[in-house]
Amino acid sequence: MLENTIIVDSRDHLLGRLCSIVAKELLGGQKVVIVRCDEIVISGSLVRNRVKYAQFRKKRMNTNPARGPFHFKSPAKMVWRTIRGMIPHKTARGQEALARLSTFEGIPHPYDKKRRQVIPAALRVLRLKQGRDYTVVGELAHSVGWKHRDLLKTLEAKRKVKAESFHAKKTARAELKAKAEAAVEGEIKELNATLAASGY
Repeated sequence: MLENTIIVDSRDHLLGRLCSIVAKELLGGQKVVIVRCDEIVISGSLVRNRVKYAQFRKKRMNTNPARGPFHFKSPAKMVWRTIRGMIPHKTARGQEALARLSTFEGIPHPYDKKRRQVIPAALRVLRLKQGRDYTVVGELAHSVGWKHRDLLKTLEAKRKVKAESFHAKKTARAELKAKAEAAVEGEIKELNATLAASGY
């Protein structure tokens, strides 16, 4: 059964494994939002991946490079393009699937207040052998000309402060509620039994 929208926190996920799972979900009709694309990882050292990306960026139309192929520098667009390659994007079905996908660096406004999830089958700690080199996509993007790394760090620092404050308030509320329930437990035992019998 399809959920309304799945929000994936892609921090420390392997790029290819994450994208293949997301592509399958998109083709099945699921809407997916991927946040923190700048913290996705690729196996292999930064030097190796910079060389591979440089070779990739050389691939262009000989007579008119303005016609493409286009090589994106931002991590969110790198992830988007990777998923596009796993979808039949030239068919109507593929275009509809790709329209269900959104990718972002960091965690922008509507999604910072919503529940996010991880994909265990794509987590680096579970899938990449310990001690192997890996590259963070944000660092790779910065090394090929992405200009917003420092801005994103500032925005994420602000978001984390707000999140900590919210979490502290939520924990305090939960503790007060638990104390209140414990204080009146004896008084409402019969009432709870009646409600439970009625299916509440």
